Formats: sequence, C-alpha cells, structure tokens
Amino acid sequence: MAQGEKLSFVQKTCVTSAGKLMQQAGMLYPGARVGVAVSGGSDSFTLLKVLMLRQRILPFPIELMVLHINPGFDPTNHAPLVAWTKEQGLSAHIEVADHGPRAHSEENLKNSPCFFCCRRRRLVLFRLATHYRLTHLAFGHNSDDLAVTFFLNLFQTGRVDGMAMRESYFGGEFELIRPFLWLDKASISKACGKWNLPIWENPCPSAKISRRAELHRWLLEGPGKDKRTRQNIFNALRRWELDRVLQKG
Repeated sequence: MAQGEKLSFVQKTCVTSAGKLMQQAGMLYPGARVGVAVSGGSDSFTLLKVLMLRQRILPFPIELMVLHINPGFDPTNHAPLVAWTKEQGLSAHIEVADHGPRAHSEENLKNSPCFFCCRRRRLVLFRLATHYRLTHLAFGHNSDDLAVTFFLNLFQTGRVDGMAMRESYFGGEFELIRPFLWLDKASISKACGKWNLPIWENPCPSAKISRRAELHRWLLEGPGKDKRTRQNIFNALRRWELDRVLQKG
C-alpha cells in the first residue's frame, strides 16, 4: 500500500479483525519471526497483505517470510507470487513438491487425496520453519473453514472439535496461528479483489469435489442460507475457540 492510500471498508475490516484477534489470543510478541503459508488463493494471499500492514503499526518489531509449497500439478503457476514478493521486498521460500500428483495416483488409492496432500505439505512447512528458525507459522483459515472443520469432525468421526486459532509446539517454542479465524471467506475475497492480489486458480482435481468442499456448499445452501443462522454458527464457534485459547494461557 502506498503512503497515504486509503483502505476500503472491507479492507479495514480484515486489518482490524486480524489485529484484534492476534491481540486477544496473544499470537505475536517482540521479535517474532512469522512464516506465512501462501497457497496462491485469496485467503492466504490476503493474510500476507494484512500482516504486512499490521507489521507497520505494531508497537514492536516482527519479521515476515513467505512460504509456498507448489503441490506439483503445475510447477510454474506460482510465478505471480515470485514477482510480487520481489516487488514488495519480502523474503520467500518457494518449493515445488510432488505430493499433489502422488495423492491422486495408485500410491494413495485407499486414502483421501486431501489428507495425503495436506499432511505432506504441513511436514514440509514445519521443516522450513525449523530451517529458518521461525517462531510462528500463519495460515489463512477463516470462519467458513472453522465451521466446515467442526461439522466435518462431527459427521465423519463423531468428535466435537474445531480449528484452533493458536497451537503451540515443541514446548511453546513454535506456534501455529490463524489470524483470520474471525473473518468470513466472502469478506476476505472482496478485500483480495480490492488489493488486486495476483492469485491463481487451484489446479487440484479434488478441489471442488472433496468432502470439505461438499460440506462448505451444504453450509452455505443449508443452515447457512439464512444469514442470521450462519452468523450465529460463526459467532458460537469463534467464542468457543477463543475461550479454549484463553483457558490454555
């Protein structure tokens, strides 16, 4: 954002909401080294932009680093991210993996391709966090993701569980954070468009037919069709997750 550039209402909403949640949940501290997992979609790219803006107004210094793991369907589609991070003067690690095609091969016929891909991507991200001595790994998950995860756990495994806004690992030396967990996907997508961020289409063949994608459609077309009901679901899960974080300290 250029000096003096004004933010739209939805852009301000994203910046303010993320800042408030990070403060309430105690996500960051002076000297934090934050790896931002950028997939190329609107959620993670907008999170990166918002963290860059928050970095300027925080009362203490933090560092940001972009982490992108190309799953291997199209080894070149991350080119816009390379150009953008260079233009913004951001440190970045961009790596091409093979777990996307492997997840849809005979190697993984009996299991979910999404689980296969997600697990291996997270292992790589944790490896990179250790290599670069990062203190945090930030994901762009939002309220829609929180609700879908809750219902996925409920329907698939019979567990009442959601998506933590802050998780500690290695004795508290490393944390996974989700600053966008109070924002709905529609608001994030609008802000992304306002900033004209260079996102690209997800080439994964399972992106629109996975169980998670089905549940997201169900949430929007079923209980979420009524705006008030959908907002109540989001609010209840947000309060629940914040209470869990505060109880842990």
